[in-house]
Amino acid sequence: MSAEIILTAEWVAERLPARPTDAHKGTFGKVLVVAGSLEFAGAALLAGLGAARSGAGLVRLALPESVGMAVLGRIPEVTTLFLAEEARGIVSPGGWRQAASAAAQADALVIGPGLGRHQATLRRTRELISAVRRPTVVDADALVALSEQERWWKSVRAPLVLTPHPAEFARLMRAGGDIPPNEDEARIRAAQAATALWGQVVVLKGARTVIAAPDGPTLLSTVATPALASGGSGDVLAGAIGTLLAAGLDPVDAAGCAVAIHGAAGELAEVRIGRAGVLASDVASLLPTAMAALREGRQP
Repeated sequence: MSAEIILTAEWVAERLPARPTDAHKGTFGKVLVVAGSLEFAGAALLAGLGAARSGAGLVRLALPESVGMAVLGRIPEVTTLFLAEEARGIVSPGGWRQAASAAAQADALVIGPGLGRHQATLRRTRELISAVRRPTVVDADALVALSEQERWWKSVRAPLVLTPHPAEFARLMRAGGDIPPNEDEARIRAAQAATALWGQVVVLKGARTVIAAPDGPTLLSTVATPALASGGSGDVLAGAIGTLLAAGLDPVDAAGCAVAIHGAAGELAEVRIGRAGVLASDVASLLPTAMAALREGRQP
């Protein structure tokens, strides 16, 4: 069984990539976010915002054309790739080829936030995940897509960071129920069993998030705040992990640093706003402050 390490400010400070004064936007990596649907356009925006606020040099959202038109300009710093549709909000095979082509130009991908669960979308999402070669965060509906394929991990070629909450985790494991959300030891063992089976990094979200890696330590967050218990918080985290993958961190370090930064931003939000009413966009706006403190080896 792998060693267990508590995420600390010192651990994060040792791993965060440098921000040199003579850098340009290409220095910090290009993130492609494949996300969004008519029902969940905001998920794509939050994932893009999480990536941008975590320090990505370039963030591009790949969205169904009708969705892209609806959200165009909402985050001016994030560019948009309109994917061709076969029906309103449903990406066509040609649109998925566009996404695959764009993936080859990115340093890291985030796939899944708000994609929707149309059967064609789920099938083509699986095909994209199998085709990509760049480090990839698999979140939300992309996890649902994988859970519908037997032994899905056999067709994967890229290093993945899978970010399930307990219900998504149970589906991926084809378990009989959710992992008990407050039983830390059970969560740790479940995540370790999953990473050993799948050969990929697993971020089992929730209070005191667990990050398990197939050939490394299990990282444990101590953060438990209701400020992060709101819709869209996981999308922001997925974007943050994507940024750190694009910056060149290996998957387990990228996941660990992003979980720590996201958790610290959530705790800041609780202090500044309160235990109720914190929005995912509030957490995203505090990512730079949290990251700056952790970079110095201190809690914000």
